[in-house]
Amino acid sequence: MTLTILGIESSCDDTAAAVVRGTRVMSSVVYGQTALHADFGGVVPEIAARAHAEKIDHCVEDALAGADLALRDIDGIAVTAGPGLIGGVLSGVMCAKGIAAATGIPIIGVNHLAGHALTPMLLESASYPYLMLLVSGGHCQFLIAHSHDRFTRIGGTIDDAPGEAFDKTARILGLGQPGGPAVQKAAESGDPLRFKLPRPLLDRPGCDLSFSGLKTAMLRARDSVVAEKQGLTPTDQADLSAGFQRAVADILTEKTDRALAQYLSLNPATPSFAVAGGVAANTEIRARLMDLCAKRGITYSAPPLALCTDNAAMIAYAGGLRVAAGQLDDLTLSARPRWPLDDRTPAMLGSGKKGAKA
Repeated sequence: MTLTILGIESSCDDTAAAVVRGTRVMSSVVYGQTALHADFGGVVPEIAARAHAEKIDHCVEDALAGADLALRDIDGIAVTAGPGLIGGVLSGVMCAKGIAAATGIPIIGVNHLAGHALTPMLLESASYPYLMLLVSGGHCQFLIAHSHDRFTRIGGTIDDAPGEAFDKTARILGLGQPGGPAVQKAAESGDPLRFKLPRPLLDRPGCDLSFSGLKTAMLRARDSVVAEKQGLTPTDQADLSAGFQRAVADILTEKTDRALAQYLSLNPATPSFAVAGGVAANTEIRARLMDLCAKRGITYSAPPLALCTDNAAMIAYAGGLRVAAGQLDDLTLSARPRWPLDDRTPAMLGSGKKGAKA
């Protein structure tokens, strides 16, 4: 039986709903919040949570209408239950619970990271195990996907995520938000060699990454130019953006090469590598990773740009796999700000009262 799943995603600043039947995306709706956060240089959790609460029911209605279906046609409701900004996650979970309570449709809590990590299965029917680089505004991890619910993390950021670094770079350079597209656009006319920026952790073995020092170096480079010229010219902005983007691409390419070597030691029958997450939309990074896989003779896949960023289609698909495996939740489902995808490997960023970070 091919399942029809309604997906709901609200972990950060995109309110999303989608309907997926098997591997067919019947509809996918995303309400962005860029304008709401533009004056603050980043996502404000309280504003994001309120916007989710106001829009999420309309988003679900639009997704059902786009698929030309009614709730009676839905076999399950998959909702992001974490990790993410707790106010947003809670908005999605409560919406899903309300629908489930009113209709009796089963509810499935999905790990947001699993949604990204399983995107290759939705789009290209990849075969396990495959290596996934999840690279976004809040996360950066190398994961070996063994099944829909078993992942091994072999590396990740020890501090900031690259998407966060892109956003910070856009702010300090006076570019717009979201930072990834703004920096990429500015970098198109820039000289990536003008400024000498660090490539943290490349001098150490392993697949772990760091972007905090790169952010600091960008701030110092900007301050140096401002002190010399009493401001930034468009050329300065372009060159700094190009230098930063090149540094991130160099780091991700080298670390991916190391992760591929570790993954290939498992002797997978059909070696494949996939990248997902908002930063995967960056054209230079995508091209560099594609070239690396071509040199190694490994199948490369990346979602279309619309599915790189947060969306509910990936949540619906991941939820469908859980339904097929009998992994249902009930109305006691809780929203989780932290939820490691690999809970067997020690947390990289430490733990607190709410548990290990993702």
